[in-house]
Amino acid sequence: MSEHAGGGVLRRLYDWTMAKASHRHAQWWLAAFAFMEASFFPIPPHPMLGLMCLAEPKKGVRFAAVATAGSVLGGLLGYAIGHFAFAAFGEALLRLLHLEQSFPTAACYLREYGAEIIIVKGATPIPFKLLTITAGFIGMNLGVFFVASVISRSISFMIVGVAFRLFGAPIKAVIDKHLGKVTLGFVVLIVAGFLAISLVGGGAKKTDAACKEAPASVRA
Repeated sequence: MSEHAGGGVLRRLYDWTMAKASHRHAQWWLAAFAFMEASFFPIPPHPMLGLMCLAEPKKGVRFAAVATAGSVLGGLLGYAIGHFAFAAFGEALLRLLHLEQSFPTAACYLREYGAEIIIVKGATPIPFKLLTITAGFIGMNLGVFFVASVISRSISFMIVGVAFRLFGAPIKAVIDKHLGKVTLGFVVLIVAGFLAISLVGGGAKKTDAACKEAPASVRA
């Protein structure tokens, strides 16, 4: 498939996803898209969440909770794919999503930091599916993975939901422009304590250097 054709498919998927924001069962669609995106679907649920919050700001927190629950459950599917079916189709799925180059680095960081990376990266625009599949592949503790997923997905979605609930539709312009910065700052505050010891001891720099060489040893 050509790059142009691939872009056309993604655009149609995006338009189809956005159309569900006004569906009478929009909350169920939001949960479904959040579930799928955490394991295999290429379109993130955040734009749909934003449209739903824009239409009904007072339900923003409810919508964010729905997206969080769907994403966490979908993350468990992603974990299962990485743990039980990576060779069967997980590896091919990463290639299809153009995430195969990022996989070795993600595996390295997850081995080194575990929950902290799930929280930090899972609350940013980095594809959550990359982390869920990789966590399953490396055999990360399932309980730790689940708790970290709940925290990271809550941060990612609740910032949008709470903002709409408190400030209503006018907050949309601010979110569109500054959501990435606000989310990143909030995440940094939460996880600062997790990484302090490693940063003070120089562990983070050593890990960064080691993970740059990860592609050669990802299956070790």
